[in-house]
Amino acid sequence: MDGSAGLADAFKQCEYPVVGHGRRNLGMLLEALEGADALQDADMYGKGKIIEDFQAKIAAFVGKPAAAFFPSGTMAQQIALRIWCDEKKSKRVAFHPLCHLEIHEEDGLKELHGIQPTLLGDADRLIRVEDVRALGEEEDTACLLLELPQREIGGQLPPYEELEAIAELCRSRGIRLHLDGARLFEILPYYGKSAADICSLFDSVYVSFYKGLGGIAGAILAGEASFVADANIWKRRHGGDLISLYPYIISSDYYFELRVGRMAQYYEEARELAALFNGCPSVRTVPAEPVSSMFHVHAERSKGAFEAALEAVCRRTGIGLSSWVKATGEHSSAFEATVGDRYAGVPKDKLREAFRVLGEELSAR
Repeated sequence: MDGSAGLADAFKQCEYPVVGHGRRNLGMLLEALEGADALQDADMYGKGKIIEDFQAKIAAFVGKPAAAFFPSGTMAQQIALRIWCDEKKSKRVAFHPLCHLEIHEEDGLKELHGIQPTLLGDADRLIRVEDVRALGEEEDTACLLLELPQREIGGQLPPYEELEAIAELCRSRGIRLHLDGARLFEILPYYGKSAADICSLFDSVYVSFYKGLGGIAGAILAGEASFVADANIWKRRHGGDLISLYPYIISSDYYFELRVGRMAQYYEEARELAALFNGCPSVRTVPAEPVSSMFHVHAERSKGAFEAALEAVCRRTGIGLSSWVKATGEHSSAFEATVGDRYAGVPKDKLREAFRVLGEELSAR
């Protein structure tokens, strides 16, 4: 058994997994269906009360006139950028070098829509207002995509005042601003703003219902009514109007109601957990103090050594800190931690013991 398999197996068997909400299994749907009206009509090809009510509910939450439910965020965001490109008659958009569309979608934006991105700023930091200002007028950028928080660099966030400055600059230059808000709900406690406050800075907004909320799948794309009408046409073209999407809608609605009000709790717990990691030798978190329920844990140890240390913690203490590790260099590695429902159930004395053991194991490697 290789190190990654050993760690994954130990994590699966540990008494107290620290991260996430729980296992992704069929029980998620069964839980969401409890109390549901079995005689309620299903949605049909994007129409019907169940989908229309949920779209209106989330549109109101993010402060936009209209919204469309999509089976995936990948589909939703490519369509958002296509609409803004068509509006400006330009095939140029801008986003971070580690944007999901750039590194996780097999060049879908380029291959399906012929859209060419400008990778803005440096990979290891956030996009700044100076980067947006440096966009050449000759590039005729149709849309700037901002991801809040920026996942691939630990879930970092810009100061709110910088967001406002970027939004104002985009408006003055005729550049549409799109929000990759896959984890929008998780950042509300840090900013101390409502979702509608934040989304008012953006022309279009995408939110996910399976990341921090823990639903099965599904996304919302929100904006002005004309934008959403165009999005629905493109959704049909992409094959996103399945005959029915109600299993995703029901689970999205259920876990939204269950967990959106817990985001402040998860945020404070993430800060507590990050402080424990930062107290270990050769370990640091990015950000040093989390700004949401998600952060990255970096160790000055090889992938194999870090996996072995985490597996030992699992087996010696019953505490699972992560099920996986990725190499970031020959002698460095990292993983992503997201605090959810599980964390509150971990006994504090056991958690402290786990970190004592982690420090011991890392010092020995």
